[in-house]
Amino acid sequence: MVRAYSMMITAAVWGRMGPPLSRAATGLVNHRPGRARDGPGTGRGGRRAGGRGRRGRAPRADTLGAVSDEPTHLTQATFERLQAELEDLTTRGRVEVARAIEAARALGDLSENGDYHAAKDAQGKMESRIRRLQHTLSTAVLVDHEAAGNAETVAAGTVVAIRYEGDDDVERFFVGSIEERQGDLAVVSPGSPLGQALLGRATGDTVQYEAPGGTLRVEIVQIGG
Repeated sequence: MVRAYSMMITAAVWGRMGPPLSRAATGLVNHRPGRARDGPGTGRGGRRAGGRGRRGRAPRADTLGAVSDEPTHLTQATFERLQAELEDLTTRGRVEVARAIEAARALGDLSENGDYHAAKDAQGKMESRIRRLQHTLSTAVLVDHEAAGNAETVAAGTVVAIRYEGDDDVERFFVGSIEERQGDLAVVSPGSPLGQALLGRATGDTVQYEAPGGTLRVEIVQIGG
């Protein structure tokens, strides 16, 4: 009974974090040799607030979702949603997981107490999510989602389609925070090498950036859509 309760808490925590990322967004797709790509970091701009790649092509996993001290671009709606989630986890969530731990502790020998370890695991995941939310909200910069969607140049909150030099395939990415991800589009942070190269550029422009595999050149095929 206690273990089932702990699993419910764990499911609730991960449920608030949104659906699992696609293989492309997590960098699990094997990239083509000699063509490693970089992924997101974080970026610039805005006011302070308190695409999946094709098969064999994906941004590097080591820069996807990395925590840094750079600003996190969020819409007002997402900022408020994350604030509500943080409030819930630090109040009701902590109380419930503490009760689950105490109930499991009362069952006896902790070394072989599966319910206790399940409850502690749920607590660890919840506290990790709380820390991430606190960091995200403390470094948040608010952006206008509607304006970004109608922008003529690349900015935080836009979807951009690009084509790598020498390729025919077009790849689409969301430029912004992972908390703003749209469906299964891979996320490129405005502060990553690719994101910085794209910011402020228009359809038809060709930009280049440094990736672990060397300098890469991409053409901006479309902004938005």
